[in-house]
Amino acid sequence: MHIVGTAGHVDHGKSALVNALTGTNPDRWLEEQMRGMTLDLGFAYLSLDGVEAGIIDVPGHERFLHNMLAGAAGMELLLLVVAANEGVRPQTVEHLQILRYLNVRATIIAVTKSDLLSPEDLARSCDEIRSALHGTIAQEALLIPVSSTTRDGLDELQTRMRSVLMQFPPRSPEAPAYLPIDRVFVLPGHGTIVTGTLMQGTLSTGDRVKLEPSGKAVRIRSLQSFGKPQQTVAGGARVAANLPGVEVSEIARGEVLTASELEPSQTFAVQFAALPEALPILRRRNAVRAYVGSAEILGTLVLDEEPREGATIGGTLFLRRATVAYPGTAFVVRRLSPKNLLGGGRIESAAFANAKSDVKSHDEDSVLGVLRRGFVAMTATEISREANLREARVEALLKNLESSGDVLAVSRPAAFIEASEAEKLLQAVLRYLEEAETREPWAMGTTSVTIARALDVPEALLVRVLNALADEGRLARRAGFFSTTGHSPQLTTEQQAFFEELVPTDPSNPFLPAELAAVAARVRQSPVIGAGRAFDMLLAKGAFVKVNEELYRGTQIAQIRARLQGFVREHGRMTMAEFRDLIGTSRKYAVPLLEWFDARGITVRSGDYRMLRTAEEVQA
Repeated sequence: MHIVGTAGHVDHGKSALVNALTGTNPDRWLEEQMRGMTLDLGFAYLSLDGVEAGIIDVPGHERFLHNMLAGAAGMELLLLVVAANEGVRPQTVEHLQILRYLNVRATIIAVTKSDLLSPEDLARSCDEIRSALHGTIAQEALLIPVSSTTRDGLDELQTRMRSVLMQFPPRSPEAPAYLPIDRVFVLPGHGTIVTGTLMQGTLSTGDRVKLEPSGKAVRIRSLQSFGKPQQTVAGGARVAANLPGVEVSEIARGEVLTASELEPSQTFAVQFAALPEALPILRRRNAVRAYVGSAEILGTLVLDEEPREGATIGGTLFLRRATVAYPGTAFVVRRLSPKNLLGGGRIESAAFANAKSDVKSHDEDSVLGVLRRGFVAMTATEISREANLREARVEALLKNLESSGDVLAVSRPAAFIEASEAEKLLQAVLRYLEEAETREPWAMGTTSVTIARALDVPEALLVRVLNALADEGRLARRAGFFSTTGHSPQLTTEQQAFFEELVPTDPSNPFLPAELAAVAARVRQSPVIGAGRAFDMLLAKGAFVKVNEELYRGTQIAQIRARLQGFVREHGRMTMAEFRDLIGTSRKYAVPLLEWFDARGITVRSGDYRMLRTAEEVQA
């Protein structure tokens, strides 16, 4: 048996197509059927003239992407669903970005709702879909227009699917059984049932296997595959296993039903490929959400070198809790918040993973024991004194503990805080920031002083921890303000009108500034809700710029800079008088402006002249 997976944007007809192909509605929940939206994984059995396949129908909405990832690992043939009347949408692209790192061997594009368009419009839509998918794993895929309503194109789609599936080799039956669990439920009269896609190996009725990472030994009472009882199931099958003597509360999605040869670990050697769009935010050490099998686990991805486009590089994946993986297991990582895709790859070595297990040495436990005193940061010297270890030894241990995500390093001065305490603080801070951003969406963020008072924690230590977490990309830091990473300040309509009128521009004298003191006074006296915080935000973002005692619009400064750079590139240097005449202003405003450009490294003064500071500025 092989696994076909659907993917695509919400409301593009994935579930309807599965129903038309199999006669099974994959939307299991009443809420899904009422809303017409898939919220969780759905499953259906498909027989194609002797070729058996299971279909996994995944949610399209981005809010349920974690559910999609739980089922995506087993896909071999991707059935990409794109509505003819809407074309490729953001979720279509995001699904494809994720699936490039998993086990997909081939893709077929089903252009659904074809009956809604004329033949000419349908042909045009197919061309646009093909163009939009350039550069993805679907760029060379076969494209078939279909209608789940009229059944046009379904016969051709089934024929093509059968042809592709027949070319796939079987999964290794001799490998240790590995079944990531994606559903757990109770069947009256039978007990606990777990389901998943058997990624490799075989399972048989009566087998004694184990649940990991709990390590609980279990026996398989009975097996089914798409409702049919089975004595043995092989890799690639959708499996339901009846496990007697196990309570549903003891198992959750993300656990693995596996053979005894595979052991859990929190540390894995990996080969990683970055999503090109994620390169600007990736570092050598990255806080991540890791998706292995059906599990979503927080962790840290430490790369051996700087990530670069098109390169696969080695690294180590440290997880907050253990899981099981075999060499070649695919994984995907996303940011913590917002949950942007960062990339993915393969587990490289289970042997390395077991050697680097979560078992801590006695000395590591001693260091962590010293730090487990609440919200405190300690230097290596202080820890060595408390742990009765040489300082050089403590420094080496702290380096390992930082890489594994057990401690967080802070600076000014260099010290360490226990990771779980930092995590508790982060979650409290994020909750506070989310409330603040809902309350005042126009604010740039919140200062560390305000957060410290709200959470009743020492501000001096708080700001050091927040800076370290911001360096990891777990929250945003801008101009002295902290915010959630997805926050983008937005003015209200009333605020926009107020600030447009506050600093007007004169077409006859476009570079004339406003008096800063007068503007600040009007902001303080304004009846507009949130005017003060909004003004701070506009200054932090550069929409307004303070220059000495004057206030400019950011657009004015940008135009002045462009004129200055153009003049100096042409003439090599510039006097204050030339600058004054260039922008049509007076010495009163020209001198502070030039000093402002000097202070920001744009120009450099030499006697009575200004030059551009760098060769890049000259050549730009």
